[in-house]
Amino acid sequence: MWFSEYLFLERSWAKDENTLKAGIQRLKDFPRPFWLALFVEGTRFTQAKLLAAQEYATSQGLPVPRNVLIPRTKGFVSAVSHMRSFVPAIYDMTVAIPKSSPSPTMLRLFKGQSSVVHVHVKRRLMKELPETDEAVAQWCKDLFVEKDKLLDKHIAEDTFSDQPLQDIGRPIKSLLVVASWACLVAYGAYNFLQWSSLLSSWKGIALSAVGLAIVTILMQIMILFSQSERSTPAKVAPGKPKNNSESSEAR
Repeated sequence: MWFSEYLFLERSWAKDENTLKAGIQRLKDFPRPFWLALFVEGTRFTQAKLLAAQEYATSQGLPVPRNVLIPRTKGFVSAVSHMRSFVPAIYDMTVAIPKSSPSPTMLRLFKGQSSVVHVHVKRRLMKELPETDEAVAQWCKDLFVEKDKLLDKHIAEDTFSDQPLQDIGRPIKSLLVVASWACLVAYGAYNFLQWSSLLSSWKGIALSAVGLAIVTILMQIMILFSQSERSTPAKVAPGKPKNNSESSEAR
């Protein structure tokens, strides 16, 4: 993740503001084309988090979400503010799983089992976004209301629009990268086994079996913690509920 230029945040705006700003500034002079992925909801989707978001929206007089969480706009607003001058557009992406396809999980990935994912992409020009931070934040919130309706349509019709789906297939470049790494790792493992003579004695075989068992256990732990139900919920600052009328004190 370090080599992929990830920005590691701590979910504390007092700490993350400078981290995000510095990371975006590095992208300004990045020598190659890049994209910056922002997950504005701040956490992975679960039914428990959706229920909490619905309760919060009701208490604040906001549109009650049905399929999305309430976006956390500070990071998005900061990114837009610092990237306006050198990023031409935002690609608004909405992802859904068809009813006929199982959800993609880490376990299915390790088993080599595929899943179908529908992705709706809309290009939004940066110059069309509002100028002020408050207006950008509201633009983002309105966008998630649109996403909610779009997901309603997908749930009802199993598609985002009447346009035909475009199957992008599997990129050849990704296949070549995976195949190259697989060959490199296999070659290194073969040379290591020859050099160490692990499989030439019962002791070596036992050590190899223990090593494989440890790797298997670690993979199971990683799969367990990759489940969205175990993700950390996004913290939403409590706000004052909106009342239609002000209460008056009886004297």
